[in-house]
Amino acid sequence: MSAKRSGPSLVRIWEATLAGMFLIILWQGVVWVTEVESFILPGPLEVAAALRDHAGLILHHALITAAEVVAGLALGVAAGILTALHLTMSRRGRKLLMPALVMSQTIPVFALAPLLTLWLGYGLASKIAMAILIVYFPVTSTFLDGLQNTPRGYLDLARTMRSPSRSTLMQIRVPAAVPALASGIKLAAVYAPIGAVIGEWVGASNGLGYLMLLANGRVKIDLMFAALIALCVLTVALRAAVGLACNRAVEWSGLADRT
Repeated sequence: MSAKRSGPSLVRIWEATLAGMFLIILWQGVVWVTEVESFILPGPLEVAAALRDHAGLILHHALITAAEVVAGLALGVAAGILTALHLTMSRRGRKLLMPALVMSQTIPVFALAPLLTLWLGYGLASKIAMAILIVYFPVTSTFLDGLQNTPRGYLDLARTMRSPSRSTLMQIRVPAAVPALASGIKLAAVYAPIGAVIGEWVGASNGLGYLMLLANGRVKIDLMFAALIALCVLTVALRAAVGLACNRAVEWSGLADRT
């Protein structure tokens, strides 16, 4: 079992490494061929030097962005799970809330960033709120779909055993919906940094988004690219950690492919 899992994992790591090396070589090739100025497109070596020279500054802002992202992701996932459970248990709630949830997606979340900054200030709260908003709907919709598509045989068995609806929800529907919830959380892990950084762009005094704007305003494009790479590393690390936790949750649910 462990050999089967470690093999594909190593293959994915090598594939990601090779893809990254290819992109770096392509990037450097574009810089050499076009002879573009460094204040427009710095080369990988310049960006690496900026990462080295400003490591402490980048780490400081990265930790703040990471705190915003993790807090927003955790709160958004919790709110999505609770909403999906409520909608599953309450037919009236589905009739009242589902249209509102769908309509809310017609409003660009990015357009709400200035309002959140105005209401919640320039601190962490507005950035966490942006991350919550951007991950809430994917988690809610995927978990709700999973809860509503429980295998009919499980529900028939619960009905035959006269299981109370709450017990059926927690002991049958929720475990059966864990794979769907895991997919939503994995998407949320990728979306959450977007919300936090957009909030920092609108108004902040810390964070990678703020550092990118500051570097761009001072024409330090190498530092801006370095901050962007740090954001990418943060997102990939978060996605990997969340993916590992979600895979464990799917195994716990008893519905993982154990063949």
